[in-house]
Amino acid sequence: MQEKTMGVVLRALKYGDSSLIVDIYTASRGTVPFIVKVPKSRRASVKSVFFRPLSILEIDFDYRQKSALQRIRDVRFGFTYRSLPYDPVKSSIALFLSEFLSRVLKHEAGGGALFSYIIYSLQWLDASERAFSNFHLVFIVRLTRFLGFYPNAESCDEGDYFDMVSACFVPSRPFHHAYLEPREAALIPLFLRMNYDTMRFFALTRRDRERFIEVIGEYYRLHVPEFPELKSLEVLKEVFA
Repeated sequence: MQEKTMGVVLRALKYGDSSLIVDIYTASRGTVPFIVKVPKSRRASVKSVFFRPLSILEIDFDYRQKSALQRIRDVRFGFTYRSLPYDPVKSSIALFLSEFLSRVLKHEAGGGALFSYIIYSLQWLDASERAFSNFHLVFIVRLTRFLGFYPNAESCDEGDYFDMVSACFVPSRPFHHAYLEPREAALIPLFLRMNYDTMRFFALTRRDRERFIEVIGEYYRLHVPEFPELKSLEVLKEVFA
């Protein structure tokens, strides 16, 4: 069955001499793995440049339910980035987020508010000219709202612990290891107030960012099955060193 849809490239792996296996988060079917022939000819309509991390594409493909890998008939950019692939800091953020999303979106449905949020966020980052060093932090925190484990900060009192399993604040230390002490727990409402327009007003040190990523990584591992340590995280740490 032939389909047309928008999609975001999550990862591309070389397969043989002239093919790629590409995971694309699509508006119609969630994450779909494709096998794509990429001829070396400059005249070829399908080029490897389409499959850079987080490229936003319009694709025509034949969907075969029993096939492990789908095949693309035609592809074009759904949105052309002006800076994301070329700015070294933005491209490092993109590398991290593509690995992050490839793990998180494995079993998520396509389309809807989640898909719109990802597209809007990537376009915002591409257009931003300054003060985007906290972008990935805001992005992954707000993503939890669409995945079903957004932290509940409505009942946060001074001295509370943050229980990362139940995603809420509690007055006493939980009986498991996955919690934040009151000093760090008090920062959660602060991070929840950050958005793309206001994040430039929040001064974070290198250590603040690294600790935040450690915490949010553990938080995701508690709520997303098989969520691993991310290899691209070390590259991101170096960029913001």
